[in-house]
Amino acid sequence: MVNTMRRWGKRKGGFTLIELLIVLAIIALMLTLALPEYFHSINSSKEKVLAQNLHVTRIAIDQFYGDQGRYPDSLQELVDKHYLRALPFDPVADSAATWQIVAPEEQFPGNVYDLKSGAEGTNADGTPYGAM
Repeated sequence: MVNTMRRWGKRKGGFTLIELLIVLAIIALMLTLALPEYFHSINSSKEKVLAQNLHVTRIAIDQFYGDQGRYPDSLQELVDKHYLRALPFDPVADSAATWQIVAPEEQFPGNVYDLKSGAEGTNADGTPYGAM
């Protein structure tokens, strides 16, 4: 027993290769479980921001129509007349310039009746982004 204690007492500090491999395997397993949920939460948050931006912009279009008696000629006009602080951003398409503008019927003046996302693909519910 004394010889065993002497051997352990002379051991230098540090980790063996096996210990390091076990720790790396545990970390890899944890990342394998966590990363899909992380990426899903990023996509989910982008969809929520898109829905909120569409909602706020549609309210601004309706307020513009109520005040001016016509629809705006462009999204920039909503910003210029202070109905919006800035052009809305589409986080799914990662751009503020990919919006699909829906024009009003012919009897209503203006060019922007509604807007839809220009992003391709579908959200988590299976609804195309352009139909939101």
